[in-house]
Amino acid sequence: MELLSPSHGKFIYKEEEVINFEKNIPGFDNLKKFILKDIDDGTFKILQCIEDINIGFIVVEPFTIDQNYEINLSDEVINSLNIKSFNDVALYSLVTLNSDPKKATANLRAPIVLNVRNKKAQQFIMDKADYKIKHPLVKGWYKCWLLGEKKMKVF
Repeated sequence: MELLSPSHGKFIYKEEEVINFEKNIPGFDNLKKFILKDIDDGTFKILQCIEDINIGFIVVEPFTIDQNYEINLSDEVINSLNIKSFNDVALYSLVTLNSDPKKATANLRAPIVLNVRNKKAQQFIMDKADYKIKHPLVKGWYKCWLLGEKKMKVF
């Protein structure tokens, strides 16, 4: 299938690539079907809605921003997304761009949790005050990218 986004260009995708949000992303009612595509080297991706071609988000793995990033998923999320193992899970943080790259941010408090096996996803809002909704993107990016370390607690 083909999708032409006015902001992000042309995407070719297969039905099995479609991600279904169990709960909509807050503020985007009724939008539940997205695709995830790499940008250039794959550090950043586009989470593009296929129901509204005008809606697409830049995302990044939170471990790229904070090498010590940790998350404890609730039983509700684990059950809702039918997560069976650590290997089922991918996490993404929504990125807010700015004309000044030093002001670009990533939402570390509310990551997108994706079950890569069944393509179910939802945004999980954490109570952990250590993580900000507008965490500076540039601040820790290079240090974490060089280390390439991931930490996540699922169970």
